Amino acid sequence: MKMRVVIEGTAYDVEIVDLNARPVVAIVEGERFEVWPESASALPVGSLDGRQAQAPPASPAPSLSPSAVSAPSAAPPIESGTVRAPIPGVILAVRVKPGDQVTAGQEVCVLEAMKMQNSIRAKQSGVVSAVYVSDGQHVKHHQPLMVIKSE
Repeated sequence: MKMRVVIEGTAYDVEIVDLNARPVVAIVEGERFEVWPESASALPVGSLDGRQAQAPPASPAPSLSPSAVSAPSAAPPIESGTVRAPIPGVILAVRVKPGDQVTAGQEVCVLEAMKMQNSIRAKQSGVVSAVYVSDGQHVKHHQPLMVIKSE
C-alpha cells in the first residue's frame, strides 16, 4: 500500500510492502526500512487508503536548560553494520553497550518520535562495537546510533 505522510511540514512517499509480515517492510523515499511492531493492537493515526494522514496537534516541547543541551560532536565514521535513526526523535533508552552480543531482531534502543515509542532493532547478529547516543539525546533522521559488527 502506498501513502503520502507529512512530518513537520515535509512530505514523504511511503510504501508498506505487507502490513501483516514481520518485520514490516516500509520503503520511505526509496530507502528500505524493517519495522518490528510491538503489538498488532495499536494502529497508527490517520488512514491507510491513500489519503494524507494527519497527526493530532502536538503539545509544546519541554524547555531545556543550557546544561541539558549537548554540544555537537564530530560525526562518527560510516561503517557497515551502522544502526541509524529511522526518524528524528529522542533516545529514551539504550539497551546495549560496546562489547554486548546481539541477535538479529533484538531491541538495541528506544526512540520516541511523534509521541510514539519506537523499538530500534538489530538488523544482524553480532557484537556492538560502538554506541554514539545516550538516553535523552535528540537525534536526526539517518543519524548513526551504534555499530554492530557481524561475527
